[in-house]
Amino acid sequence: MIEYERKVLNNGLRVIVHEDKSTPLVAVNLLYNVGSKYEDPQKTGFAHLFEHLMFSGSQNVPDFDEPIQKAGGESNAFTNSDITNFYEILPVENIETALWLESDRMRSLVCGKKELKIQQKVVIEEFKETTLNLPYGDVWHTISGNAYKKHPYRWPTIGLIPEHIEKARLEDVLEFYNSYYLPNNAILTISGNIEPDRAFELVEKWFGRIPAGEVKSSNWEQEEPQRQHIKLETRSDVPLRSLYLNFHMSDRYHNDFYVCDVISDILSGGRSSRFYQHLLKDQELFSYIDAYITGTVEPGLFLIEAKPHDKIEIEEGIQAIWKELNALKNGEIEEQELEKVQNKIESSLVFSEVNNLNKAINIAYFEMIGDVSLINKQSELYRNVSINDIRKVAQKIFTLDNCTEIIYLPKE
Repeated sequence: MIEYERKVLNNGLRVIVHEDKSTPLVAVNLLYNVGSKYEDPQKTGFAHLFEHLMFSGSQNVPDFDEPIQKAGGESNAFTNSDITNFYEILPVENIETALWLESDRMRSLVCGKKELKIQQKVVIEEFKETTLNLPYGDVWHTISGNAYKKHPYRWPTIGLIPEHIEKARLEDVLEFYNSYYLPNNAILTISGNIEPDRAFELVEKWFGRIPAGEVKSSNWEQEEPQRQHIKLETRSDVPLRSLYLNFHMSDRYHNDFYVCDVISDILSGGRSSRFYQHLLKDQELFSYIDAYITGTVEPGLFLIEAKPHDKIEIEEGIQAIWKELNALKNGEIEEQELEKVQNKIESSLVFSEVNNLNKAINIAYFEMIGDVSLINKQSELYRNVSINDIRKVAQKIFTLDNCTEIIYLPKE
């Protein structure tokens, strides 16, 4: 059980503190409710760009990393479709260093033409390295663009094309910053050896005078149900044939989310999983196969990724995968197999709670989706998944009409 105390500042900043006396460290996590789904379709990649820009300096902090290092800590950030998240880990006696840094770049980020140009080059180079010049690097562009037609999940976090970042104007970038990087669009979580009252006092000191702003409203189009099988074959500069089967699934709020997560572990969660035992070990159809979910807040995807052996026809591999999916649709699963997967998930959840950074990130995430108490209900929600739930959800999502099939082939 993770205990916490919650407070909302007058400017709208939500603050949640978890005291852990077992460690000399403290994790400070600041989640902004902005990810790539909030971007203009003609100006994608801005959320990821700001992950970089937020380290380029603020009014009183020309170098963000130096004070953190002097305080004996470390910092980093990540961006996805739904959120942008910044965090620091440092000795608890130096917590004010992290709060000072985060408050200063929330209040007065330095973002001029010089800073923008530098980070544009960094992000464009990252786009080239990870997407344009890497085998299978554009796979998420292909998956997203075919699975989604209306919703902004149709482009990945790094952006649709590098030209959107290359041509970004300073006024557009500043508008994005002023629209989302606001105290009333953020959640600050603290996990470590600090009393909640003291933590709230320090947060008020550093963030309390930052004015609230008007958060830009977002009203993106919801994706309509997929009603026909989408099949795409592409030749690219890849070393091996690769297969992707993608199925639309529920959003993060629905109980089906937990069922889908359990199914992914039944299929590919380790050496005892069905894909490993049946398709890799027994039939030797693939050199690699995995099943996973995107885990997005809005309705996401259940994905199966596989690389067939050279002598195996792709269609043979696809039929073998469908055989495994149909077995779940028929409820062909024993209580012992389900319990084993649930035990493994519960162990992972318990292990993750040992780390204060994980706790701070998870507390902020569940607060963002509307119910911070969910952090203490995850094991129960996974444990409540039944064989009948698996059968029903498998029948719902594993249909040909709900499948986007993508095949990557090496260039001839």
